Amino acid sequence: MKLKPIALGIALGTVWGGSLFITTWISYYTGYGKLFLEVLAQSIYPGYTITPIGSFLGLIYGFLDGLISATFIGWIYNKIVK
Repeated sequence: MKLKPIALGIALGTVWGGSLFITTWISYYTGYGKLFLEVLAQSIYPGYTITPIGSFLGLIYGFLDGLISATFIGWIYNKIVK
């Protein structure tokens, strides 16, 4: 079975970007997940903060990160399956 790398990338990018977006808002209001976001997102994505504006930056960064990573993984998978 072959994968569609772009479709996989879009799907994973949407999930990861959406997760960062939602987690940022939850953390901004409740503090839940703050350590996760500080350790993971703030150390990887330049300019990202746990603020409303940071949530949109996390959405973009997360989408691009998921898109590129999953597309690459799908491409490698298809090469191995051949």
